[in-house]
Amino acid sequence: MKKWLWNSAAVGLAMTMLLTGCGGAKKTSGNSGGGSDSDGIKVGILFSLSGATAVTEKGMANAALLAIEEINANGGVKGKKLIPVQEDLASQPSVAATKAKKLLQQDKVVAIVGGYTSASRQAMLPIVEQNKGVLVYPTLYEGEECSKNIIYTGATPNQQLQDFVPWMIENYGKKFFFIGSDYVYPAETNKQVKALLKKFGGEVVGEEYVPIGHSEFASVINKIKSAQPNVIFSDLVGDSVAAFYKQYKSYGLDPAKMPIASPITAETDLAAMGAEVGEGHITSYGYFQSLDTPENKKFVEAYHTKYGQNEPITSVIEAAYFSTHLLAKALEKTDDIRNAEKLIKAFAGLEFQAPQGKIKIDEHNNHAYLYSRIAKIGKDGQFHVVKESKEPIAPEPWAKILFPDKEKTCHLH
Repeated sequence: MKKWLWNSAAVGLAMTMLLTGCGGAKKTSGNSGGGSDSDGIKVGILFSLSGATAVTEKGMANAALLAIEEINANGGVKGKKLIPVQEDLASQPSVAATKAKKLLQQDKVVAIVGGYTSASRQAMLPIVEQNKGVLVYPTLYEGEECSKNIIYTGATPNQQLQDFVPWMIENYGKKFFFIGSDYVYPAETNKQVKALLKKFGGEVVGEEYVPIGHSEFASVINKIKSAQPNVIFSDLVGDSVAAFYKQYKSYGLDPAKMPIASPITAETDLAAMGAEVGEGHITSYGYFQSLDTPENKKFVEAYHTKYGQNEPITSVIEAAYFSTHLLAKALEKTDDIRNAEKLIKAFAGLEFQAPQGKIKIDEHNNHAYLYSRIAKIGKDGQFHVVKESKEPIAPEPWAKILFPDKEKTCHLH
């Protein structure tokens, strides 16, 4: 069972608000035209280098390019170098579709690594399928989708929530207040949080959604103070994140008693708000820049050497990095890099020692096994892990807690 463009009205409304005033896309690097693979293997790198979400996506593009440099330095793929063909989707889903079509039809890339918002992924999906292409999508998302032409390397909600929600209940209490940006990801994620609250004896004491980019939270904070939750569950995005956390602090709320818990607040948000504002609040991801693993230390050093010591590294940046390495391994494994079906099958069961730990692509559903980690923000402006899964968690494109019907599972191979 597949679900391609669900709740499209909500996505469209949210992205219209998000993208008002953004400029057009422009090509920043790479080769144009088709050509043979005699000089190398072309790979599309498609992220926003301009517009409202560029603050996050530039780092993703940088990580993919860093991975390509490393791959080429180690001999490339099948003795050929990977050639990045980079395009700017300018934070606009319609541009994402246009650029994906160009990369596949004109540049003849073997695959695209790219996409951040669900709206951009959904815009690219029919283009990639119609052109028998491959898209590696390195962003956490709301699930409820399954394409034979997409490799989903970002977290599904179960990988971030199934440990996070009961941990928050156990450590802080049962009463949750929801604050989110008004688009599809928060709404669908919160459905799963509510199901987990029901399972573990929690309750919802308030729920508010604000337009993307919203920055005035006085009325919401007054409602929070009135409701007296134990946990404020936030899936705000963009500039709203730092604004909300700052106003939370200015109203004198205490994270020791009523923390903000989020599956999406990341190192870039922390850099924007400052450690003194973020301290004590909690996030769930598979990766944090502060992880103490040999692979992560090597990755952080390489990224900072190339792009600057003060550049924050987030979960989606790490995902773009290991996704590009996974693509290289799949290309090496397949006997026909131009055959999308064979390339997709080469991903099945593929493993990679990523900065977060060993991850792998599920043999059936094109999604990744990823770690679950809960971290608290410290005085030093870093996330400190307080709980983590011993092994990577199996992805659930359709969360079992909401969709126990086996017909909604995703088996592509």
